[in-house]
Amino acid sequence: MNKKIWSVGLLAAVMVLGAGCGQKPGAAPGNTSEQTGSTNGAGGSSQTPEETTETITVYYTDPELLELQKGSSKIMLKKSSEKYEATFEALKKSDSAEMVSLWEKAELNSSTFEDGKLTLDLHIPDEARLGSGGELFAVDALKKTFFQFEEVKSLQLLVDGKQVESLMGHVELENPETR
Repeated sequence: MNKKIWSVGLLAAVMVLGAGCGQKPGAAPGNTSEQTGSTNGAGGSSQTPEETTETITVYYTDPELLELQKGSSKIMLKKSSEKYEATFEALKKSDSAEMVSLWEKAELNSSTFEDGKLTLDLHIPDEARLGSGGELFAVDALKKTFFQFEEVKSLQLLVDGKQVESLMGHVELENPETR
């Protein structure tokens, strides 16, 4: 048990140091933000003409909370303003036992997007709170998932409508988080 705590602590320290390096150019999938409703015909029998489907990249962790893992999810949208809510819902569930959602028990109160700034107002009940390593991965999963959309330049995280210094008490937020 003590070895796990030291491993998580060491990993958290390495991730904090590595966070300053930024995101590599070209790391975000190129077709995620520009995809349109051209999915009619290929097995989309439950899809109406007004709906579009996007395949997005979603980040989870392994069962031991040792590293972030990249997954994918399909989201269905009736209008483009639903993209960020659908993306958060995709973050809440995983189809694989090897990829664990860090946001499963959290709730999205609202999302707004204006001039490149995405604001997510979250509700984080006690059962959704994680330790320092888990919180670090949870924040990174949010940033990596939402920054795949080229139009999102910054991410403001609120908890129950209020700007906070930390989501769960361990990791300091930038307010707003930037690329």
